[in-house]
Amino acid sequence: MATKRTEPVTIISLRKLSQETPEPQPKEPKTFTVEDAVETIGFGRFHIALFLIMGSTGVFWLAGSLLIIGLASVVIPTVGWRWLIRIASIPGIVLILAFKFIPESARFNVSTGNTQAALATLERIAKMNRSVMPEGRLVEPTLKKRGRFADLLDAKYLRTTLQIWVIWLGISFAYYGVILASAEMLERDLVCGSQSESEVVVTVGVSEESQSPCHCHMFAPSDYQTMIISTIGEIALNPLNILGINFLGRRLSLSITMGCTAVFFLLLNICTSSAGLIGFLFMLRALVAANFNTIYIYTAEVYPTTMRALGLGTSGSLCRIGAMVAPFISQVLMSASLLGALCLFSSVCVVCAISAFTLPIETKGRALQQVK
Repeated sequence: MATKRTEPVTIISLRKLSQETPEPQPKEPKTFTVEDAVETIGFGRFHIALFLIMGSTGVFWLAGSLLIIGLASVVIPTVGWRWLIRIASIPGIVLILAFKFIPESARFNVSTGNTQAALATLERIAKMNRSVMPEGRLVEPTLKKRGRFADLLDAKYLRTTLQIWVIWLGISFAYYGVILASAEMLERDLVCGSQSESEVVVTVGVSEESQSPCHCHMFAPSDYQTMIISTIGEIALNPLNILGINFLGRRLSLSITMGCTAVFFLLLNICTSSAGLIGFLFMLRALVAANFNTIYIYTAEVYPTTMRALGLGTSGSLCRIGAMVAPFISQVLMSASLLGALCLFSSVCVVCAISAFTLPIETKGRALQQVK
């Protein structure tokens, strides 16, 4: 059998092979994403300023409520309610001017193809933080499938979505309802079914304006104190709320606070002392604020990343519907029937409590889902 002849390998042939230089490979240009730039720039003065401006929308909200109530007790009896509106508009104007400092999101600009604007924003942040930008060219990462409204109604999330919508609507209805109802009850003294001193004085007059249902009754100093104390209740249960959602879970914690909200709505019908009314309103404001905190956390956790913004956005829309309906109950119906209005608020809270307890997914200890 013939064997294949092989050419012997010599030292000279090996030396020739080693001396051969490989062909130069073209270098790939360096690129980076928005996430890479954010990690490279790090935390600094820009983020502190952003925290102060954006955080003020939540903290001025509570402080602003207390400030307005305090100013109303001084300004309205002296110079009138029009000056209160003018003074109250000043913080809003300042906040609008402060928002001009915030640039457009770099991630949004990149997703829309406006890379130059995104690069300018990142360079501005790096300059404020006294940091540097990563080397290379800013590119848009590979886009994953974006969420659609139809995904919220998919078989996997249909029941969860519908129950979340009911809860958001009911919580908003109860939240704005108790705020407006507290003012209505203090103004008309509806708790015990008797007329307040201001109403008695008004009815003595013979003018048509004084008999009008739209005539405004002045708050007494004690009424302003009641409003201020009850408003503070919105931060009173925050520590307990945090413990509840972490130890009891989101569903059970929300169902308990919603059930307690229903009970305290009914307790408002009891003819009690001024201190008792303050206590009931204080607990109601604390409970409705806790409800909002819990459902917001749950909604953000239950949906995957591709659907999270859609889930929160649609829930917020239902929240506005509840806010629009609340004045008709807390001001119109309550003037005709206090018990009827309170029973309606309580019934809605009971429905929300049942809906929260029967939610199909518990997000306590559950990692955030990235994809559907």
